[in-house]
Amino acid sequence: MANIEDAIVNAKDKMPNVTPVPPGFSSHATPHQLKARLQWGEPGLTILDVRDHDAFNQCRIQGAMTAPMQEGFADGARFSLPLTRDIYVYGNTDEETAAAANALRQAGFQRVAELQGGLDAWREIGGAVEGSATNQEPGPGAYTLPARLQEFAQERAREKRMK
Repeated sequence: MANIEDAIVNAKDKMPNVTPVPPGFSSHATPHQLKARLQWGEPGLTILDVRDHDAFNQCRIQGAMTAPMQEGFADGARFSLPLTRDIYVYGNTDEETAAAANALRQAGFQRVAELQGGLDAWREIGGAVEGSATNQEPGPGAYTLPARLQEFAQERAREKRMK
């Protein structure tokens, strides 16, 4: 009996860890890192778009909240978000993004990530967007599984080339 138990323990020790782990958090996040977090299905994050309302309404990362850069914007976020929440910020430029992230950190937020490249980089990797300027007809992948699998393979290949 002990030999069977030992064999089971040995077999378990030799097996790879197959339990998936969520992507890590970084203060400077690439679009791929944010997309991985969203694909993981982890709800504990907020995406803040610090561009003006017009730009936000035209096109934004799907699910993003508007928080235009202005005096006291970080204080306003303190009233609606926990200080420990993971926040991903993007603006018109990396400089605007960095300024917004620093303002949030100074307001007491502990986990703020600057989305490198902003909305343009997000769209470049095929990230989901919404807004008035994004009304497009669905592609073939919206209707058939083979077409969707082909789109997925193309997206993975594009991600590998960009890394």
